[in-house]
Amino acid sequence: MNKTQVIVNSVLAVAVAALFVLYFTGNGQKTKTSAAQEVVVDGELLPIALINTDSILKHYTLAVEASEKLMNRYEESTVKLDTKAKSLQKEAETFQRDVMDFQRKVEANAFLSRERAESEQARLQKKEQQLMAKQQELENLRQKLSADFMQEQNELTQQLSDSVQQYLREYNADGHFHLVLNDATVMNKVAGYDITNEVIEALNKRYKK
Repeated sequence: MNKTQVIVNSVLAVAVAALFVLYFTGNGQKTKTSAAQEVVVDGELLPIALINTDSILKHYTLAVEASEKLMNRYEESTVKLDTKAKSLQKEAETFQRDVMDFQRKVEANAFLSRERAESEQARLQKKEQQLMAKQQELENLRQKLSADFMQEQNELTQQLSDSVQQYLREYNADGHFHLVLNDATVMNKVAGYDITNEVIEALNKRYKK
């Protein structure tokens, strides 16, 4: 998995994980037919379920498309900045060569006149100012692209969050589950509590509509 994929998936994983430590309270009829089981706590039945967030990110169409969109945005911004940075670097190297050439000519008294030397010096000073301005423009662009990326990231994360949250509310409308956990936070798991596939199938079916 490349660096961009890791960055994007980490962002989405945080958003999804936050949804799955959800407390559901209610006295609805216990009619769920999923794989989730009930645990006895202080003599009271506690229905719980587990969801694997990694699977959500890999198989929920909305999450996959959001990840692709973020990666494309990140890669486009990186290429744009890299192209401008390389162009500026070449200009800076040319400027350095011109400065060194000017210094050699001054030391060798190679200019035909004082006016010619002053003209070349003025040109180099103007070029230096232009390079400094371009460097600032590059930094401003870097900050803007970063801010734009963060905004898009937040919007996509919110979209994913809203989608999953809405489904879970409907899924547990009868108040059957007291607790739905991200299985990454569970240290000792027992088979039979996982409802991930059921949730992914339902989410994708809703998303296609």
